[in-house]
Amino acid sequence: MNKLILIIKREFIAKVRNKTFIIMTLLSPLLMIGMIALVAFLTKSSLEKKSTIAYVDESGYFLENDLKDSNTIHFENLTSIGLVQAKVIVSESTQEGLLFFPRNENIDEVAKNIQFFSTDSPGIVTISELESIIAKKLQNEKMLQLNVDIQMLEKTKVNVDINLSNFSGEKSSKLINGIKIGLGMGAGYMIMLFIIVYGAMVMRSVIEEKTSRIIEVIISSVRPFQLMLGKIFGMAAAGLTQFFIWGVLLFIGLIISSFVFGIDLSGNLKTAQIPAEQMEVLTQGKGQFILLEIMNLPLFSMFILFIMYFLCGYLLYSSIYASIGAAVDNETDSQQFMLPVLMPLMIAVYVGFATVINDPHGTIATVFSMIPFTSPIVMLMRIPFGVPWWQILISLLILFITFLGVVWIAAKIYRVGILMYGKKVNYREIYKWLKY
Repeated sequence: MNKLILIIKREFIAKVRNKTFIIMTLLSPLLMIGMIALVAFLTKSSLEKKSTIAYVDESGYFLENDLKDSNTIHFENLTSIGLVQAKVIVSESTQEGLLFFPRNENIDEVAKNIQFFSTDSPGIVTISELESIIAKKLQNEKMLQLNVDIQMLEKTKVNVDINLSNFSGEKSSKLINGIKIGLGMGAGYMIMLFIIVYGAMVMRSVIEEKTSRIIEVIISSVRPFQLMLGKIFGMAAAGLTQFFIWGVLLFIGLIISSFVFGIDLSGNLKTAQIPAEQMEVLTQGKGQFILLEIMNLPLFSMFILFIMYFLCGYLLYSSIYASIGAAVDNETDSQQFMLPVLMPLMIAVYVGFATVINDPHGTIATVFSMIPFTSPIVMLMRIPFGVPWWQILISLLILFITFLGVVWIAAKIYRVGILMYGKKVNYREIYKWLKY
């Protein structure tokens, strides 16, 4: 036991003293926030970009002001100069393209034969918006032909806004569901990312010690099983240290946000310290409302479960990574064994994005949140939507038992492969090692 603790301490100190580890621990939250802000800025810039689209109308259904500008499209009428001349002008200008409405008294035929000329392929969003604007206009024209009162028809429209709540009376909203989806997807993706990163670190460490022959000296004083566990737990301790620092930074960020937005950490507004006029303005801010909704989530329990699933998932996969590192002589040879390791993680992410979003409590989501090789990702994606504690406990128990079984198998591979040099290992050879 003392030797195991020494190995864990050695691996932990070697990792946390690394300058790259220190820098990335401090900068990763800022990089993550900066990346999200950059994506949001680029998306907003793309959506706010206003394109100019010219049109030539021979159908007679689109008069001068019939095609009204939208937030992203400005229309320019070139009907007076004709299609041929309009093509020349638009092709030589910075306009997005040219719409052509053919001459036809039948509205349905006009709708089927509209053409869009452009130098470059237009974006899907632009075409969809054009189709929506044109369809609305032609629909109004058709209703006029059928003597349908458009104003009366508009008055019949009803906006439905469903209020969400559970049977205990706790209210929810579409926004909070979106936040839950975002948190679940982010947590699941981070688990996958860190399992791959830290597992690869364990494998790389084993390969380096094996190729430098340092492992021969270490094995003379400790058992291979102790060395493997020491590397796994040492890297796990470094990962938990990193998460702890991020948690502290997140807590500090929430405290700062509470003062900036006037929110206490229980999720209630500080009405006693804010005048009524400022309160009305404050509650109308989207950023403040989103932060309030986030604070109403069980963030502490979600963080604890994130740590638990990261730890169990990491222990499971890192033992596999350690056995692969012991079986090969370099990272190039390890590639043939990586696909079976990465496949469950890829399936988990796919199930999360394809199933958990639409049906977080469905059979598929529940089953994959119990399968140990996918549960660290799928269960974390489900947790923001509320998962019964018995399901979480069963999932963690199955995951831990599987870890013990995988460690037992990995140890048999490790103790044989750690001293094997100059031999290309395949699955048949590894199977022989398991029977030793």
